[in-house]
Amino acid sequence: MTQTPVGLGNLDWQPAADAPELVAEPVSRALAEGILDTGSVFVTRIDPTLADTAAFCDAFDSPAENSANCVVVSGRRGDQSTTAACLVLATDKADVNKTIRKHLGVRKLSFAPMDDAVAATGMEYGGITPVGLPADWPILIDTAVTERDWIVIGSGIRGSKLAIPGALAGKLPGAEILDLAI
Repeated sequence: MTQTPVGLGNLDWQPAADAPELVAEPVSRALAEGILDTGSVFVTRIDPTLADTAAFCDAFDSPAENSANCVVVSGRRGDQSTTAACLVLATDKADVNKTIRKHLGVRKLSFAPMDDAVAATGMEYGGITPVGLPADWPILIDTAVTERDWIVIGSGIRGSKLAIPGALAGKLPGAEILDLAI
């Protein structure tokens, strides 16, 4: 039996399968394809001006330690380009310059430019989520994310958020669980 999210603030969560209009098209498609147990994926509508993590947590009394941020990074080594997504708790910072760069085997790594990230993901900036990303991208997930009972992540749009069990993040296609936080 599926449990509904707890400890995520004063929000009205509903099964994401019942509200595909509340997520970006790549997220809806990924959920319809069954990349996750959809009975464990919930969505809530929010004011898009409150999508940034600090504003969201404050407005909805949602603990920051239950929110995870997804950032897109890109790097090069010779002629090889690599793009990846990194998921870390909102209370932590990803070790981009050391751990992630070395893991991806690139010489230089930086946050992907906003326009590039939006074009490549089909999602809104500030709502990018690891659910529904391009299949060839590694999704690097900090161990602490997978240890949370529930996490709040983007939905691909700024007007809603997803809630999933932390352990479920590690089951996303392309997911690699690492110690990413500094």
